[in-house]
Amino acid sequence: MEMADASCVSRRAKERGRDQVGTLGSGNHFCEIQKVEEIFDEKVAKIFGLFKNQVVIMIHTGSRGLGHQNCTDYLRVLMPIYSKYGIKLPDRELCCVPFNSPEGKRFFKAMSAACNFAWANRHMIAHYARKAWEKVFGKGAKLKLLYDVAHNIAKIEEHEVDGKKMKLIVHRKGATRAFPPGHPELPEKYKETGQPVLIPGSMGTASYVLVGTEKSKEAWHTVCHGAGRTMSRRKAIRTISGHQVVRDLGKRGIIVKCWSMRGIAEEAPQAYKNVDEVVEVVDKANLAKKVVKLIPLAVIKGE
Repeated sequence: MEMADASCVSRRAKERGRDQVGTLGSGNHFCEIQKVEEIFDEKVAKIFGLFKNQVVIMIHTGSRGLGHQNCTDYLRVLMPIYSKYGIKLPDRELCCVPFNSPEGKRFFKAMSAACNFAWANRHMIAHYARKAWEKVFGKGAKLKLLYDVAHNIAKIEEHEVDGKKMKLIVHRKGATRAFPPGHPELPEKYKETGQPVLIPGSMGTASYVLVGTEKSKEAWHTVCHGAGRTMSRRKAIRTISGHQVVRDLGKRGIIVKCWSMRGIAEEAPQAYKNVDEVVEVVDKANLAKKVVKLIPLAVIKGE
């Protein structure tokens, strides 16, 4: 992001991120080897470079400790001052200040730097994946990037409000951008199709690639990122056995590697909504259209 300014990121945040480029981290972050199981739109799939039974890799991670510390740092800055801007908070986690305030400008620059760190992190993991790919399949086997999109981010975008074009700050938290065909911010390759939309499932369930539609403007060109939890991480740890999850997935031919059984229990499939049903709702609402369904072959979880 062009407005990134590393001087707005604290020394502590930089220290936390220094050794974390190329790492997944904890929670639902993963690197997953998948297979294209089903194709819903042959034309778009072909442009995306996807075909039946193709093996692909999906990477889900972000700005690691740097981004977390960034948020912590700026909450401490903003909490004592937000009220001077006439803002009333229903929840501490919604703390905010005007975008054009000195604090708002500084935070946006810091957030932009964290986003750039996240993109670098994912691309470093992709580099390692390519090295492993070549080691197994030889130099002729290539991995090409389909798309890299953030799902916890604020971006300056132009949208139509009451018939007028306006420049807005669109906040996406656990949500992903879904630009339609012809959108000026799309790369040339996807101008005809619309933006690739990635909706990963939970460990052991399907993931989907969709494509943005014109109707998504009703939701600020935004759709869900993932199925969403039905069970808190704390409850999942109390009620689900990580060892049993590994055994169950193994019976289905899915290999799972994780630093701890606790991490596997936290992210067990039964702790999440049914991704097939969630994607079906998105598709039927025409916010994004299904392109392919992916099923897992092997899952690597961080910690």
